[in-house]
Amino acid sequence: MTPMETRVVAVDVGSVRNNFAWAALDLPGRRPVGEGGSHPEGAALAVLEALAGGVPVALGFEAPLMVPVSPIGPVDGWRTLGQARQGETADGHSRPWSAGAGSGALAAGLVQMAWVLERVGSGVPGLRCTTRPDPWLAGDAELFVWEAFVSGVGKPVPAGITQHAADAAAAADTFADRLEDGSLSASDVVCTPASSFNLAAAAAAFAGLAIASNELRDQVQVYRTRPALL
Repeated sequence: MTPMETRVVAVDVGSVRNNFAWAALDLPGRRPVGEGGSHPEGAALAVLEALAGGVPVALGFEAPLMVPVSPIGPVDGWRTLGQARQGETADGHSRPWSAGAGSGALAAGLVQMAWVLERVGSGVPGLRCTTRPDPWLAGDAELFVWEAFVSGVGKPVPAGITQHAADAAAAADTFADRLEDGSLSASDVVCTPASSFNLAAAAAAFAGLAIASNELRDQVQVYRTRPALL
C-alpha cells in the first residue's frame, strides 16, 4: 500500500547530555527531516511542526513502553513478575525489559517520553493520542505512540553518525516499512498471558493528552528493526 501522508519521529533514549538522538521522516517518499537531533526539545518540535501543518505523527521510543503484570488469580502468580515479554529475545538470548539495559532504557525513556508528550501537548491543546494503530490510521487521533526495538542483528552499523543516531534512523525506517506493507497491527513483542501495563498511555494521560483510559491495559505496538539488506 502507498503510505499515507505522515511524519514518523523515532527517539533513541539515553542520557540527554550525550546519548540521546532522534530522527524523522516525512512519508510518502521517506524525506529526512533535517539531520535529526540530539535533544528532546528538537524531537518535540519535529512533532509540533507536522501537527501544525495538519500532518499526523507516529512517535516511537526505543525503550520498553509496556510491561507485563502477572495475573493475580494463580497461587504464587507473583513469581513470574519481571519475566521477559513474548518476542523479546534477540539472537536466541533472552533480554527481558526488567534486566540490564532494558531497565535502564525504561527508566530514562519513561521520563523523556512524558516530557516530550507534555511539550507537544502544551503546543496543541486537546491533542488526540493513541497507542492503537487503527484509530490513528482512521484519522481519529493525530498522534500515534509506538515502541522501537533496535537490537541484535537488526542493530544498524553507523556510517558517519553516532550509534544513537543510527538506531533512531533505523527505527524510523522500520516504521515506514510497516506502514507501507500494512502491518502496523502486528506487534513483534507482546505481554502474554500477563496483562499489559501501558506506560505510553500513562505518560500521555500525565501530559494531558486526550487518550482513552482503557488504553492503560492495552498492548503497545512494538516494531523490531530487521537486518539491513546487502
